[in-house]
Amino acid sequence: MNKKVSIKKIRQEAEDLYREGKFFCSEAIVYSIKENFQLDMPDEMVAMASGFPVGIGKSKCVCGAVSGGVMALGYFLGRTEPGDSKVVKTLELANELQQSFKDNHKVLCCKVLTHGMDMGSGEHKEQCISFTGEIAEKTAEIIVRELGLTNIDHSIGA
Repeated sequence: MNKKVSIKKIRQEAEDLYREGKFFCSEAIVYSIKENFQLDMPDEMVAMASGFPVGIGKSKCVCGAVSGGVMALGYFLGRTEPGDSKVVKTLELANELQQSFKDNHKVLCCKVLTHGMDMGSGEHKEQCISFTGEIAEKTAEIIVRELGLTNIDHSIGA
């Protein structure tokens, strides 16, 4: 695993993946995190994120970007053994992530966030690209902080 990452690059790559039509929000976040942290993560982890766009399977519930960020946090900080108390901290961090989004946008609900938008429009796509970048960045910030890693953006130009 790469212990030095550029959070700005993670955000930009996630946005670009969505913008270029290579991945949707949740997939772009998981992929960008995987690539930039140089994780030995199976590609199937990216595939697991494929059902979350447009508010989980197009249901327009929880924003898919937030879901992708929570998945990435779980990969790094979640539990793999029954009864492991790591889940308590992971839930706290997932709450921090979704709360940051709510602080910026008031709601997590895709239906409310996209109200009045044509789902195929440029307006909708640009908003979702922005949400994808925002959550990729916040997720990477939490991972870097919690694992004591280095954000190289702070050392650039110093």
